[in-house]
Amino acid sequence: METSSLLHTFVTVICLMTGWLADYGNAQLVNCKASDRETLIDFKNELVDPKNLLSSWEGSNCCQWWGVGCNNWTGDVIVVDIHNPDKVPESYLSHNIFHSFPQWLVNVTSLMYIDLSFNSIWDSIPVGFTKLPNLRFLNLRGNGLMASTYQLFEESWSKIEVIQLGFNFVQGKLPPSIGNMTSLTHLALPGNSIEGNIPNSIFKLCSLEYLDLSYNNLTGSLPEHLEGTKYYLYESPLPHLQNLVLTRTRLVGILPNWLGQLQNLVQLNLDSNFFHGSVPAAFGTLRHLAVLILKQNELNGTLPNNLGQISNLSILDVSSNRLTGTLPDSLGKLSELSFLDVSSNCLTGIVSESHFAKLTKIKVLSFSWNSFIFKISPNWDPPFQVESLMLSSCRLGSFPGWLKSQRHLLDLDLSNANMSGPIPSWFWDISGNLSLLNFSSNSLWGQLPNKFKVHFNAFTDLSFNLLEGPIPLPTNQIIILNLSHNNFSGPIPENIGDLSFLSFFSLANNQISGEIPTSIASVIDLPRNTLTGSIPKSIGNCLYLEVLDLQNNNLSGKIPRSLGQLSDLQTLHLRDNMITGKLPSSFKGLWSLETLDLGYNRLIGKIPQWPGDAFPYLKVLSLRSNAFSGKIPSALLNLTSLKILDLAENQLSGSIPPGMSNLKAMTQEQNIKQDLIYGGVAGVYYEENVIVNTKERTLSFLTCIDLSGNNFHGEFPHEVTKLAGLVVLNLSRNQISGQIPQSISELHQLASLDLSCNMFSGPIPSSIISMSFLEFLNMSYNNFFGRIPYAGQMSTFEASSFSGNPGLCGAPLAVECSDSGPPIPRINGEIDNGDGYIVDKWIYLAIGLGFAAGVLIPYLLMAFKRTWSYMYFDSVDKVADALLYLGCKTSACFRNHCYHRR
Repeated sequence: METSSLLHTFVTVICLMTGWLADYGNAQLVNCKASDRETLIDFKNELVDPKNLLSSWEGSNCCQWWGVGCNNWTGDVIVVDIHNPDKVPESYLSHNIFHSFPQWLVNVTSLMYIDLSFNSIWDSIPVGFTKLPNLRFLNLRGNGLMASTYQLFEESWSKIEVIQLGFNFVQGKLPPSIGNMTSLTHLALPGNSIEGNIPNSIFKLCSLEYLDLSYNNLTGSLPEHLEGTKYYLYESPLPHLQNLVLTRTRLVGILPNWLGQLQNLVQLNLDSNFFHGSVPAAFGTLRHLAVLILKQNELNGTLPNNLGQISNLSILDVSSNRLTGTLPDSLGKLSELSFLDVSSNCLTGIVSESHFAKLTKIKVLSFSWNSFIFKISPNWDPPFQVESLMLSSCRLGSFPGWLKSQRHLLDLDLSNANMSGPIPSWFWDISGNLSLLNFSSNSLWGQLPNKFKVHFNAFTDLSFNLLEGPIPLPTNQIIILNLSHNNFSGPIPENIGDLSFLSFFSLANNQISGEIPTSIASVIDLPRNTLTGSIPKSIGNCLYLEVLDLQNNNLSGKIPRSLGQLSDLQTLHLRDNMITGKLPSSFKGLWSLETLDLGYNRLIGKIPQWPGDAFPYLKVLSLRSNAFSGKIPSALLNLTSLKILDLAENQLSGSIPPGMSNLKAMTQEQNIKQDLIYGGVAGVYYEENVIVNTKERTLSFLTCIDLSGNNFHGEFPHEVTKLAGLVVLNLSRNQISGQIPQSISELHQLASLDLSCNMFSGPIPSSIISMSFLEFLNMSYNNFFGRIPYAGQMSTFEASSFSGNPGLCGAPLAVECSDSGPPIPRINGEIDNGDGYIVDKWIYLAIGLGFAAGVLIPYLLMAFKRTWSYMYFDSVDKVADALLYLGCKTSACFRNHCYHRR
């Protein structure tokens, strides 16, 4: 054993439990057994004793040694208590560091009590250890011990009363023989790898008082009935059970009614499983129940009204289920209740003062994410002093005046609570203890005090309101300050840098003017204001900065080279400013970057090769509407994580380089949309807001390639058709020639295709009719000829999608084909004779799918996140407001249809 100072920190075994030591009082009067003495000497020889604590361990009678206790009659060693005298004596052997299991314990057959908890023992439990005949108490929790359930319970101790093996590596199924351990009162096995069903024999253990199987991989359900179980002299199963804890055990099924027969139950915790069905009304008969936790399951139905009869109930948590109906009035009778959480359900109805009538001890109230309507008088004097009040998404109507009496508030969430009007001045008299202040997504207006009170390291979110005036700052150091989407005006205070703990600072969508102060937070979110001046070089000193969003301002000057020092930076938005110069080579240091959005600026020069190697995690690259020139560097195609490539509206030339199939992130069809979120601080994140431009709408977070409005020539890049996950492809307003390949139909998820204003020729490939997700198509002003394959999804597009191609004929154009032309294949392989009217049911299915995709994709994208819908309409306004005309490839094209709308 490695023991440079083990004795100084160890606590060895053992039996100090009241009642078990009745014979220990005069143990020093007897002589110990020689075998026990030799075992202790061997143990001592393995230790280094720098404080000489074992100096008394000499002589033949080990019962007189310090820390050793013997049975007064037999001389057996039953106690070895050599805990560090500088530590708490109740620790015994626990909270130390054994590197291997003390094998000598197997030889001390008289031991009754063993506590080796929290010792980092990464070892196997030795063979024979489970057969110690007198062992009654075993605590090995919090180690890395390996054992099988067969070893522990098939070869079990006959007299064992307490087993604590939590957070080890116990594996296997619980055997039915566990029901033979009739003396067992405490069984705790949380945090292991136990699997399979809970054997019914456990419910025959009439002495059991505590059962904890949490954090395992159990399967199956609790038995609906305890058939065949004999309760002996008792009227209910598990007559002495006080604690039943089955958190995160993956159990399914309904909650059986027999749980309501456990009349001595004090704690029932079924947190985070897959139980469904209703909450049994029988729970209301559990008179001793103090803790009822059913959160994060799939329970439905209503809450039983008789829950208010559980007079001892202190904690009730049914959050994150599917419960419906109203909140029972009877809950207001629970005078012992200190914690009530019904959040994230489908509860409705009116919450009134009667729901809180006798809740004098309540400290936590969480009603968030339901559909409650609060009808409480602003002059109400609550019977409680709450510490955590979470009413997000409840309908409060106005700021709750009854908060004025709450002097112990620590967490307050009234977000999305339908509040309007000003924040009353008295609120800032009670806000000084708040660690969480969330009033976001309401209609609060008026000014805030220049210095408002919150607690040290608080999270403050006042976003999405109508607040105005100068930017307020807290009187204390805080971590999060979100003032975005309000009407704050004026400059950013110069002393913002004094908030050195600030990790998330957002003023997005306000009327902030002036220059950016030289010191600021580690998440800088200042878009859509009227900031001027240049980007401060000092931002490069924020070495832990993850987000820098300065888009949609009036910033000018060059990008400071110091930004290249931000190796933790994940998203950089400088879009829509007046920034000049070239891409600084110092950006090579931004190896964590996932989003680089520099669009709508005045950047010049060639796009360098190094981004292809410097940004291994880059998902978004937008350089649109600048003055970049030259060819697309082939190294850009090394960006295997890239999902958005937007180089539109520049002065790029040459042919599109081969190797598009190297963009691996675009080759997989997108079945699940993944959010791009950064800078997470205590559950608060910056949400990415990249915009992909199409002719008819802006869509966020799609797989996109936009090379429009440049001077590219050559043929259609055939390797693009291998990018099966592509949703938007825009090659318009270039000089690209050649034919469109039939393999274009392999882009199964393509929703927008714009090839207009080029020099494409040949027929439109007939395979295009199978692209059922296609909702926008523009092939105008090219040299296409022949009959338009007007079937399937193609039959949903109007003539404007094909105009400017003198050689095209057939519907939807008014130009009739001079001859029958080549037949158009139908989706099911049949032939359309050219009249454009196909009534096959598969055609209608394709059309329906196309329309569904066209409507649902933007709708779902906007409905899923409020910020996305804001970005959608913001960009629509921008498209309508600003026009940037670019040169076109033919004069007719320019005169009539080819321009770019910014």
